[in-house]
Amino acid sequence: MASSAKRRAVGLGENPEESDNSSDESPEEDDDSGGEDSEASEEEINEEVVVDFEAHSISDNDHNGIKKLLQQLFLKAHVNTSEMTDIIVQQNHVGSVIRQAEVPEDSDDDDPDEVFGFITMLNLTERKGVQCVEQVKELVMDHCEKNSAQGVFEQLEEILSDTSKPVGLLLSERFINVPPQIALPLHKQLQDEISEAQRTNKPSGRCHYCLMISKTCKEATKSIPARGGPPKEEYMFVNAEEEFFYEQAIVKFHYSVQDETDSCLSGRWSFDDVPMKPFRTVMLIPADKIPAIMDKLKEYLTV
Repeated sequence: MASSAKRRAVGLGENPEESDNSSDESPEEDDDSGGEDSEASEEEINEEVVVDFEAHSISDNDHNGIKKLLQQLFLKAHVNTSEMTDIIVQQNHVGSVIRQAEVPEDSDDDDPDEVFGFITMLNLTERKGVQCVEQVKELVMDHCEKNSAQGVFEQLEEILSDTSKPVGLLLSERFINVPPQIALPLHKQLQDEISEAQRTNKPSGRCHYCLMISKTCKEATKSIPARGGPPKEEYMFVNAEEEFFYEQAIVKFHYSVQDETDSCLSGRWSFDDVPMKPFRTVMLIPADKIPAIMDKLKEYLTV
């Protein structure tokens, strides 16, 4: 049961590397095709490959994949991602990993169980004193003090210190080529598992607040509005659905990670070929707002 499939979502994943091998299927025509081969290969490179993704319960085999995704989120921040991954794997009654549904036998992938993403909730309040948990709170509070309006720091500090209203760290990470449509079943499944954890008195039961740290980007060159005034601040969420969480957040602020990474998305691409600066957006969402967020996800992500 630990590795049984829970949900399935179908989406488009752009994977140019897979297309490169298709030109080897007819080697005998290489000498005669000339420029036609070049045109054909360009078309193949721009193809969209339809990939099935499945959600599975978290298992020990997912440790390296989850840790890699955590490192992508925290970058050079002083957070013990190994310890955090251990906790995520141990509390596998909550959370899921995303894997490719069927890996072709002739695939170049060495690992058929490669983790393409994961979702889980870590209850920061009940794990008070654990190193990685304290490091996350310190990271968030440090950036809050430097990047938020007056009074926000005190508000967040008070909420994180109130043991009567637990705060959960909602982690939802995936590769950029995994479509956002998979987020809906993942979040629905997570909410069901959190409710069951609360009912059975297991770790990471329902929290009063959800804390999120999202990957966001902003145009490197700010545009000045036509009528003057300050440049418009527009942050784009790498996981598009997280904008709905942002709308419901009672505490929200951004901090730059420009000095910790070479590009917005690990150097792989940028939005509409516009140079982007990488940020992290911190949000605190009341748990009673989650149903409204789920309705929004259902409205925009149902295929």
